[in-house]
Amino acid sequence: MSQTILYARVSTTEQTLDHQITQAEAAGFRIDEVVADHGVSGVATKLSEREQGKRLHDRLRRGDTLVVRWVDRLGRDYQDVTDTIREFMRRGVVIRTVINGLTFDGAATDPMHEAVRDALIAFMAATAQAQAEATKEAQRAGIEAAKADGSKYRGKKPSYSREQLATVEAMLADGAGTTPIAKASGLSRQTVLRIKSDPASAQAALARWE
Repeated sequence: MSQTILYARVSTTEQTLDHQITQAEAAGFRIDEVVADHGVSGVATKLSEREQGKRLHDRLRRGDTLVVRWVDRLGRDYQDVTDTIREFMRRGVVIRTVINGLTFDGAATDPMHEAVRDALIAFMAATAQAQAEATKEAQRAGIEAAKADGSKYRGKKPSYSREQLATVEAMLADGAGTTPIAKASGLSRQTVLRIKSDPASAQAALARWE
């Protein structure tokens, strides 16, 4: 009997998996099982090398549906993500995303449909890697700015915690809107917009108070 399995991943111990599960259920998915990796980087660690990622590879069977919030939950490395999705499709697994409601199905036989599907997979995998690199650069800039201003007045204490900032950054990278991010993080829309407009300054402000 086929099942619908949600794979979730958070890259820091401060993030939680709750909003990924909630988003999937709100989108109408009936989840039979959740497989999740905690505190695992999608850049540094391939899905097949993660503890629960290995379990996912063993667990999925032909006819199953794999649900992920977005393709970056599988990884943020272009080659790893494209290889993973294509391997699952060859095994008869359907991959569906919560954000944008995309479906990747290896059962397609029409050459044009296959070409469009494969191009979309490549584009989304490349976007996931680019967003990861942009986030990393913003974090680096924030840390450098905090070091440079370390001896100066720290300014107003940020209204967000490290966990909340990590949630906002992760959901922004996924392409989520301001309102869903505010609900998931517990912050105001104005705060989310400020972080979105200048992530480096948001990192720096928090670092000064830490």
